[in-house]
Amino acid sequence: MTNKNKGSNSERELLHKFWSTGKWCAIRSAGSGSMKYPGPDLLVGNLFRRMSIECKSTKDAKVYLNEADINQLKEFSKVFDARPWFAVKFFRKEWLFVSIEDLEKTPTGYAISLKNAELKGLSFEELISYDAK
Repeated sequence: MTNKNKGSNSERELLHKFWSTGKWCAIRSAGSGSMKYPGPDLLVGNLFRRMSIECKSTKDAKVYLNEADINQLKEFSKVFDARPWFAVKFFRKEWLFVSIEDLEKTPTGYAISLKNAELKGLSFEELISYDAK
């Protein structure tokens, strides 16, 4: 399975997880990052909140993010009035949701380690019950 397919499957897994709550709806933006317009991997919402989510899954202990991808997520979220989140699934772990502000700045972009994601991130259950915007 290619990395692109693994990423798409991870995005779909998370999309189904939101829908399965019965309180959240979600759409996947196939090909996000490959068009000239900014767009998140997932757009999620309910009557009270909107979230734009960039997703990554990895077998590594740290995941790196392109600065342009994070800037596009911020730009889209601002215009759409959605809260930007970075969702990461480390190998054999549950999804963690990290605020953009909690990502580590690197010389070429951003990164988040498993340790920091566990310290600063929210679980899926925490995210969907979190009421701040």
